[in-house]
Amino acid sequence: MPHIRIFRHYIHTPMILLALTEGLLIAVSMYLGHLTRFGEWPELSTYAVVAPVFALTLLACMIAMGVYESHVREGMTGMSLRTAVAIFLLGSASMAVLAFIFPVWLDFGRGVLLFATIEAFVMVAVLRFLVFGFTDEDLFKRRIVILGTGRRAEKIASRMRRKSDQRAFKILGFIDPNSGAPDQVSQYDARVLTTDQPLPEFCRVNRIEEIVVAMDERRRNVDAGGGLPLEELLDCKLRGIQVCDIQQFIEREAAKVDVDLLRPSWLVFSDGFDTGAARMLIKRSFDLLASALLLFFTWPFMLLTVLAIWLEDGLRAPILYRQTRIGLEGKDFDVIKFRSMSTDAEKSGEAIWASQNDPRVTRVGAFIRKVRIDELPQLFNVLKGDMSFVGPRPERPVFVQELREKIPFYDERHRVKPGITGWAQLCYPYGASVEDAKEKLQYDLYYLKNHSILLDLIILLQTVEVVLVGEGAR
Repeated sequence: MPHIRIFRHYIHTPMILLALTEGLLIAVSMYLGHLTRFGEWPELSTYAVVAPVFALTLLACMIAMGVYESHVREGMTGMSLRTAVAIFLLGSASMAVLAFIFPVWLDFGRGVLLFATIEAFVMVAVLRFLVFGFTDEDLFKRRIVILGTGRRAEKIASRMRRKSDQRAFKILGFIDPNSGAPDQVSQYDARVLTTDQPLPEFCRVNRIEEIVVAMDERRRNVDAGGGLPLEELLDCKLRGIQVCDIQQFIEREAAKVDVDLLRPSWLVFSDGFDTGAARMLIKRSFDLLASALLLFFTWPFMLLTVLAIWLEDGLRAPILYRQTRIGLEGKDFDVIKFRSMSTDAEKSGEAIWASQNDPRVTRVGAFIRKVRIDELPQLFNVLKGDMSFVGPRPERPVFVQELREKIPFYDERHRVKPGITGWAQLCYPYGASVEDAKEKLQYDLYYLKNHSILLDLIILLQTVEVVLVGEGAR
């Protein structure tokens, strides 16, 4: 089972198993740290609270640094560097803060923490060397075949060609069940399979575990012999082979909802897209608590930002920047940010898309954008209730008017409160055109469909990576 779905969010099963194993090793490392420091093995009760907290803290820091996704993108070297930062920098600092806040519950010596941190890193590194060095990655991947070779199948052939895109599956090829259908996948070096065997037999021989239905024409034409092979698909399903629609497949594997394939009926009948009173109460409570805590820890940085802006532009220069954005249910509100552009950034009076290396950005503005300090005043928007901590980024009215005319289902993103950070910001950092807005909308729709406190926590943790590494800042 390549994925586990928790609160409607798909999580890669091998990564969960790896994280659980590493968590156990990290917990054990606290006892090893005591052994190294004092030369004797402690009683189990000595670190009964500290060890689980240490494990959860380091796992959270590794998630925040994108460790469990970095192996696919950067290999062992990149993953090791991220792990070192997560454990030695974020992890040790977080444990020190927690020990200061809860001294009674988290009682451990600095020497024990030092040795435990080093030994945790060593054991995690050795485990990953064994797992990734001596295990066939394809062993944990689902063997799939794509039913179709036309426009819908092209979505998979063109956008899921790289190894990093196929983390949980391996495409054996594309099958045209109706000979003579257009071939739009071969141009992407996709393998088009031909077989005289019935589909169930073909799947048995080739050990196919899943069939992704991506046919352009699904209506059954008995006379012409075309359309969806329902009997064969049903036979495959009864034999234990999973059958899924391309929209479901893209949602699961790419964590987005493809707008080009989207039908209104799918929005109505699919699971998700529901918002209850309890969910809204929990989310609002979470927003208030998180905003208050972040303000408590970041007010010194906010004060330094004010001083930096004054030093660069003078005491009379405005510190904050207010701009009308579209929020929940399409209502206007003023978003607050630290000013990062020159005061005449839009002197023509026309709204202009932000761009990479935008010349309107000041020197201070370039830095605070890179580390996301310019977003901190939006905490007051969250406290006021105009925004949430996590949600689709709010857009300006002029851009919303343009985008809703060019992109289908664009207004659906206004069904939830806009956020300081969001799923689209993590998955697709830049957005400076209509095409970028369309791509980001697909991630926003995934969040709208599957949003939960768990997904919010994952987004918040991974936002740490964006802040530290500087990805996605514009």
